[in-house]
Amino acid sequence: MKFKDWLSEWLEYYVKPRAKYRTYTNYKHQIDKHIAVKLGDYEIEDLSALELQKFVVNLSVAGLSTNTVNGIINILKNSLHLAVSVGKATKQCSDLIQRPKVREKPVESFSKQEQKQIETYIKGKNIPKLYGIILCLYTGLRIGELLSLQWSNIDLQKRIIYVSKTCRDSWTNNEYVKIIDTTKTETSERIIVFPKLLKTMKQNNKSGYVVDGNTKYGAEVRSYQRTFERILKKLGIEHKGFHSLRHTFATRALECGMDIKTLSVTLGHKNPTITVNVRNPHTNKM
Repeated sequence: MKFKDWLSEWLEYYVKPRAKYRTYTNYKHQIDKHIAVKLGDYEIEDLSALELQKFVVNLSVAGLSTNTVNGIINILKNSLHLAVSVGKATKQCSDLIQRPKVREKPVESFSKQEQKQIETYIKGKNIPKLYGIILCLYTGLRIGELLSLQWSNIDLQKRIIYVSKTCRDSWTNNEYVKIIDTTKTETSERIIVFPKLLKTMKQNNKSGYVVDGNTKYGAEVRSYQRTFERILKKLGIEHKGFHSLRHTFATRALECGMDIKTLSVTLGHKNPTITVNVRNPHTNKM
């Protein structure tokens, strides 16, 4: 059986029914763009360890990130293992693939002075939707979690946020649609305490989303990221991704004495080891 034919069956009957939609579309994209193009015409049992290793090395040479290459390797391993289990092949060699060396990127977070600049600027503008940036600084929310929050997920009296979903941008017939999905992992579903500023954010809110925007779906993910980038530029702060707000929250939490276990639960990590393994360039504690 040709590998591309098996991958099509594997996606349709084994991945699609069980995986998150985002995972399925990512797998399909990697298969269509990389795997099927180079390996699709091979018979499954003709995929030698050397052919698989050459394929993986060439992905790295082509400039794909370590995470992307590792994701493609996982697709190869999972699909080929199952091919043997269900009788589509009698052998497979994916266990012999050598993964690329991990190129660790330093975790970026904002210094206390930079954080104060950001907070002061946003409070001075007093634009409700911008307070979502401060909310991330104070809670460690991911941007998808922040922009999928609706007021029904908030208990203003108890000052509690129920985090149970994430989101991504999508366009249908040139019209913006916010795709709501389950959280990154099961442990990402959590309850966290929020600061008083949420009451400010509810003023004149029309969309029902905590972070309002120009559409009925609230703020767009990419648009909100660009807004944050513009704020950093205006303040003369070196560019850092939106996710740095989450790392900044973790840094400040450790500086204030929060223990790793509590921080891990607050961040929605699978286990405290993940929290410990993320190193912070300012404190070297996380």
